[in-house]
Amino acid sequence: MSRFRNEVHHLQSHVRTLRLASGAFLLIAVLLGFGWWSAPRDLTIHVPPDLRSGSTRKWWEVPPESVYTFAFYVFQQLNRWPTNGEDDYPRNLHALSAYLTPGCQAYLQQDYEYRRNNGELRQRVRGIYEIPGRGYGDNPGVRVRVLSPRDWLVTLDVSADEYFGSEQVKRALVRYPLKVTRLDVDPERNPFGLALDCYASTPQRIEPGASDTADKALAAPQGDTP
Repeated sequence: MSRFRNEVHHLQSHVRTLRLASGAFLLIAVLLGFGWWSAPRDLTIHVPPDLRSGSTRKWWEVPPESVYTFAFYVFQQLNRWPTNGEDDYPRNLHALSAYLTPGCQAYLQQDYEYRRNNGELRQRVRGIYEIPGRGYGDNPGVRVRVLSPRDWLVTLDVSADEYFGSEQVKRALVRYPLKVTRLDVDPERNPFGLALDCYASTPQRIEPGASDTADKALAAPQGDTP
C-alpha cells in the first residue's frame, strides 16, 4: 500500500513538473511572438557603392556617398523639364514632395510662381548633369560636409541646359550648395529617410575647367536664376 501511494505521489509530482514546464514554454512563446510582432518589417541600410573592401557601420548611420547620391538624384529630377517647364516644374514638385522639407517645398513653389510670372517656364526644356571630374569620387571632402548626425551640406557642380523649342537658350556651369537633413517620417513614400532642404547659400556660376581648390565662384547674372 505504501509503495502504491509513493508511485501515485511520484506521478503527481511528474505531472506538476510537466505543467510548469509547459507554462514556461508558453510564456517564452508569447514573449517571442511579441518581439517578432513589434520588430520593424523593413530596415533601410546604406551600403557603400564600392564593395571591394569590407565595410562595418551602424545600421542607422548614413554614409556621405549615400547623401550625395540622394541629393543629386532628387535635384536632377526637380530640374528635369522634358516638354514644358510651366507644366513639368509643378508636376515635379508634387511628385517629389516626400523628398523635400516643408520649408523647401514652399520656397520652390514661390520660385515656380516667380519664374512663371516672368515667362521663364513656358515651352522651356531643361536638364542638368554632373560636370565630368566634379563628382563625389573626385573630391569627397568638398562634395559632402557632415554638419551633424542629421544634417549635411552637399555641393553639386552641374551643367544646366535650357532649350526653347529647338534653340538652346542657356548653358550654365553652376555650383549648388544644398542642405540635406534626416526626415524619416514616411517610409512608404520616402524609403531613404532623407529630405532636401534647398540651398545653404546662393548658387554660384563657376568657371569652365577651374579646379576645386582654385575655383572662383561668380555671382549669378541678373534675370534668369541658374
